[in-house]
Amino acid sequence: MSEQPKLDCPDCEDGVSRRDFVRKMTGLAVAGSLVPLAAGSRRALAAPTPKSTAETAVKRFYDSLSDTQRKEICFPFDHKLRHNISANWPITKAKIDDYSKDQQVILDEIFRSVTSPDGYDRFQKQMDDDSGGFSEYHVAVFGTPGSGQFEWEMTGRHLTIRADGDSVANAAFGGPIVYGHGAGDGKKGLPGNVFYYQTLKANEVFNALDGKQRKAALLTEAPKETDVLVQGSAGAFPGLSVGDLSSDQKALVESVLKVILAPYREEDVEEALTLQKEGGGLDALHMAFYQAEDLGDDQVWDIWRIESPTVVCHFRGAPHVHAYLNIAKKA
Repeated sequence: MSEQPKLDCPDCEDGVSRRDFVRKMTGLAVAGSLVPLAAGSRRALAAPTPKSTAETAVKRFYDSLSDTQRKEICFPFDHKLRHNISANWPITKAKIDDYSKDQQVILDEIFRSVTSPDGYDRFQKQMDDDSGGFSEYHVAVFGTPGSGQFEWEMTGRHLTIRADGDSVANAAFGGPIVYGHGAGDGKKGLPGNVFYYQTLKANEVFNALDGKQRKAALLTEAPKETDVLVQGSAGAFPGLSVGDLSSDQKALVESVLKVILAPYREEDVEEALTLQKEGGGLDALHMAFYQAEDLGDDQVWDIWRIESPTVVCHFRGAPHVHAYLNIAKKA
């Protein structure tokens, strides 16, 4: 495997090497307040179940594990590792390449099943570029698959993704997820980046605003990228109120949400949209763009954020993409 180029991003440099794994686990920054990461009563909405394709594959993977493997990657459901959120970290020491070929096939099946066809292809490109491929990523299992309390999680450089069978109540995707891509690092337009299209879509909203609206939407400095706490109805949200926009402008914001969710499986998307509506829908959203780190000084704003009582999407597109998505109902 060829060595990957080093990119100038402190968040990316933090926590991917095996030698740093033990240090990272002892110094783990737990962000338990991000969502109510605990089992609760089920709700009547479209969501994954223990019988969904990914979740049944998780059970087959769990059943295939040796006693030694289970000791290394299986944890109680409420273990602190499940609450961590980062753009770059190994949730367990073993890489996917360390599993048997049959187990690797199941892991690919799980990953394929929690993504859309287009999302699967984008993530494959991202993983190839950023870490040398899918085989370089890490997985963990929390709880007992097939029960009402379990979650599979996969992490690594620029990726955190989950399958929980709706074990985590009132939270889409089983909790906060992360995506990103290092391609085009520091260059205008992020050439080759598989997620730059999302910035272009978000900027369609900005371009449709009038002068007064742009003044409300365009802020100077963005909050910390990992500040993705779901605030609930009492929260304070930066930027422009989508509820004050025209119907055409609201439609553009809705199209951004659809683009953000498009890489993921339909069941998770439906749950996310239901929670978004429960938080007030489009009218409750705020959208902000940030002047900081404007690559190429082209006023195509590379850092932007969408937030409501139940939605946080923080997209940091400079020097490359780190994006955090948390859609949940505050406990």
